Amino acid sequence: MAHDSRREDYLRMSLRFALSLDEGDPSRAAREFASFTRRLARDRDSLPQSDADRAFHLVSLATELVDYRLPFAGDSLADSLTARGLALLEEALSLDPNCHDAVRMSFSLKTPSAEARWRFLVEREESVRLSCESTRDQLCAELDETRAALAENVSMRPWWRWLADMAECALICGRNRAAIDAAERLLAAEPSDLSDVRRTLVYALAKLEDGDGVRRLAAETGDAWSLLASLALAHKRCDFAEARRQVERLLTAYPGCAPVLMRQIEIPDGRFARIRVPARGEDELILAVSEGVVLLQEGAERSGKGVLGAWLARTVSELAGEKDDEGASRS
Repeated sequence: MAHDSRREDYLRMSLRFALSLDEGDPSRAAREFASFTRRLARDRDSLPQSDADRAFHLVSLATELVDYRLPFAGDSLADSLTARGLALLEEALSLDPNCHDAVRMSFSLKTPSAEARWRFLVEREESVRLSCESTRDQLCAELDETRAALAENVSMRPWWRWLADMAECALICGRNRAAIDAAERLLAAEPSDLSDVRRTLVYALAKLEDGDGVRRLAAETGDAWSLLASLALAHKRCDFAEARRQVERLLTAYPGCAPVLMRQIEIPDGRFARIRVPARGEDELILAVSEGVVLLQEGAERSGKGVLGAWLARTVSELAGEKDDEGASRS
């Protein structure tokens, strides 16, 4: 799952190209469409595109900079990447002021406060939904039934990303019920969950100690997010045997990744959407643990990891026989 800006750029351009084809000559239309991928790769500007299409392409370029290069850049390069990303987003908005992804990403890059970002997203969410629905209706009226289904999906994605960002910002700033509301609204609109908002939802449910909700999602996914949420609930009710079993499940599901659970490194959130990582690998666990600091860092603890975070690091060290951050093996 997860949103892929480059793939979406391709889909948007393919829909625009389909609108330009002469439907009165199906054979010619088929021949022309067969050349689409080659022309897009070699000479994008030779293809029909609107200002909205050009704006989204700039968003895609900005996404590669701020979501996939910036988190791994040193301090000397970080400012340059951020400035270049913002410049691309501003150019996108000059072409299409209704490029909702550019609006949201630009505000996020300029505003580190999760609370301010959440309020901004809440204030504009309804207008974003209406705008996306208008675009959807216009496109669907011009396309055949097969392409109209794709157009409907692609047109609504900026709103889906808006809701997903609302849920994540609400979770970060402790508005757990608001996070649940945004996540459930998104899942009702898009049950296949391209945004992976269930991962935000399971953490919000764990924060509110909703064991039934966490168990339901854990049964559906069984990924690191649901395992960490289940672990947090067991630890909170002082069922340390069950919490330890959840740690063992994490180590089994993500072999060789014990250091990730001990170090608990935070990485920046994706600005376009939750960053794409391979399933069931180290990168996925890093992402889950980073987003899971809302659970791990509850309560004061001398290591700075939080009560649950420190317990998790010690338990993983004991089970895996590796050294924790203080350099002492606990096995």
